[in-house]
Amino acid sequence: MHFCHYPSPLGKLLIGESGNAIVYCQWEDSVDERFIATWEEDKEQQNALLTLACRQLTEYFAGKRKAFDLPIRLNGTPFQQIVWKGLQQIPYGETLSYAGLARQIGREKAARAVGNANNHNPLMIIIPCHRIVASNGEISGYAGGIARKAWLLEKEKGNE
Repeated sequence: MHFCHYPSPLGKLLIGESGNAIVYCQWEDSVDERFIATWEEDKEQQNALLTLACRQLTEYFAGKRKAFDLPIRLNGTPFQQIVWKGLQQIPYGETLSYAGLARQIGREKAARAVGNANNHNPLMIIIPCHRIVASNGEISGYAGGIARKAWLLEKEKGNE
């Protein structure tokens, strides 16, 4: 696995690539260093896919990209896969509740399980888990922190 650091306006992201797919994108301050100890850092920026991911993130943060076009591979349970696919259907600048996503994926009573799968999303921003809010519309639960989630939602709302 190869990785790079991406300096976003909200702090560094760690992006991982394996087998010609982006498999990891997390806020660096929430990464367990033991987890990435065996990964190889792309210090010379020679990995074309990591370079492409960084370019698309730059476009996203500049308000010029509303969806990512990257080869991704998600490792998770079948339920997590369904939730993560559902997250990718939430349009830029819009939000959906945990219960709303549960209904959308055909699992009406699984709002809490949707929240748990959302929390384990390995591709922050690329798979927009920040677009999930509480049923009352309040911003809640985000592995990167509520302040980051609020910033991302406000940024998207302002660039529709």
